[in-house]
Amino acid sequence: MAETVDEICIDFEDEGELKIEQLDKVVLTKGAWTTILFRYRERDAKKDAWGPAKATIKRYQKHQGVYKKRDSVNLAAPVARQLIETLTEWLDAGLLETPEKPPKGE
Repeated sequence: MAETVDEICIDFEDEGELKIEQLDKVVLTKGAWTTILFRYRERDAKKDAWGPAKATIKRYQKHQGVYKKRDSVNLAAPVARQLIETLTEWLDAGLLETPEKPPKGE
């Protein structure tokens, strides 16, 4: 179990053989609840070769000093592209801007 965000990794071994290899990670949020975007690939046992790179977003909660995975969303290439396009449209249209808070006392 990881005690720090830097220690969180999705590499997975089974019987000494690497089955899932983490290729990259981007920490999106830190804190008691942490969100990380991973790029990874899985080993195809039938072909004895690595499959294509994939993406997943995982949420971790720090509980009793260690991070535990609580949720995840796997992103196939078409879904990732749609997510990027939609978020870009919303950002360009100003639909995700945080409204400014009025000064205190108003």
